[in-house]
Amino acid sequence: MTRVVASQPFIQRSWVQIPVRHGIFHMLQITFISSSEAVTLEVEKKRDKFMKKKFPLVINTWNYTIPTTEAWMSVLYNLSALDVVTNGISVCEFYPSLCNFEVGFGGSPDEDHETTLDALLMDGVTMKVGAVGDLHRIKNAIGVAKYVLLHTKHSLLVGESATNFAKNMGFKEELLTLRRSDIEYSDWEKNDCQPNYWVDVEPDENLCSLYIRTPKRRMEHVHDFQTTFRYSEDSHDSKENNFRKNEHNENQGSEGISMLFINEYGYAAAGSSSNGLKHKIPGRVGNSAIAGGFAYADATVGAAIATGNGDIMQRFAPSFLAVEEMRRGRTPRDAAYVAVERISSHYPNFFGAVVAADNKGNFGAACSGMERFQFSVMNNEIGQVTVFSVTCT
Repeated sequence: MTRVVASQPFIQRSWVQIPVRHGIFHMLQITFISSSEAVTLEVEKKRDKFMKKKFPLVINTWNYTIPTTEAWMSVLYNLSALDVVTNGISVCEFYPSLCNFEVGFGGSPDEDHETTLDALLMDGVTMKVGAVGDLHRIKNAIGVAKYVLLHTKHSLLVGESATNFAKNMGFKEELLTLRRSDIEYSDWEKNDCQPNYWVDVEPDENLCSLYIRTPKRRMEHVHDFQTTFRYSEDSHDSKENNFRKNEHNENQGSEGISMLFINEYGYAAAGSSSNGLKHKIPGRVGNSAIAGGFAYADATVGAAIATGNGDIMQRFAPSFLAVEEMRRGRTPRDAAYVAVERISSHYPNFFGAVVAADNKGNFGAACSGMERFQFSVMNNEIGQVTVFSVTCT
């Protein structure tokens, strides 16, 4: 008889008579497997063993090992891919000192002296996304992003409306400032509000004259009820060149934490959370809230995460690009390099990094604007949370 064994070749079994004693026969089932089939079975066994070593896989940016550990504990409790990423990142949001105050409350006050948060969560199987930007007075931004993903048909909610959504979902509203935030803001004011993110405005962007800034070039009326900004090419180039000149000296920060999760069963998820740049202009939404910016997952390929100067990086969707490069056959390391090189070809001094992992458990990273970049990894093969380091281009 013949039967089909899942993910294995056809195996033929025959019944033969084997003499046990004189005059007595015993029916024994003999399995005949060709040499090629035997090799195939052995390859399948080795592959299963290999996959169990490589997976489950948790990676997050920077040497923040406690979020990695928390995510791994969620793996051990057999929680969903979304919960693994959410729980790992939430550690930074509730205990921001563990992540250098680049995530969560108490860090990066904006020009209004308020800390606001950005976060994103992506399901690599359904391709659904939940994100919040410029979130006010809610600590668990990644948790709110998860609720956007699970309980709405939208992808991104921003500002006070996102806060109202969070409150309706049961999240607690509370101030996100600490004493350290007050000191940081006071020091910034004493330094003539430098650095800041204004360009080509009056009064001079180098002066601390907040709340009254206006464009140097006024709007010109085209016809009634319609206006448009008119910039000469020279002025545009001047503005862009000035930004490029100063970008490396700005207090860019690490732009939070990004995390990915992939397992051997075909699940993948990625997420990111940040309190943004210090002294940002109120209303700014960072790359942590943009799908394909600091996080992207597609279970058919893998996932990628990123970190760095979000205002520059979100123009290039680096995580999305890295996943697409892996889809085209590049290794995770090469895919990450392509994503970084695409940005550096326009902004040579930009600060950032990309980490990519495929659905076979391989991973790699590339970076720019720093000497070395570190990221934290855990899987069964490694056996403990380990910080990897790559030299930047």
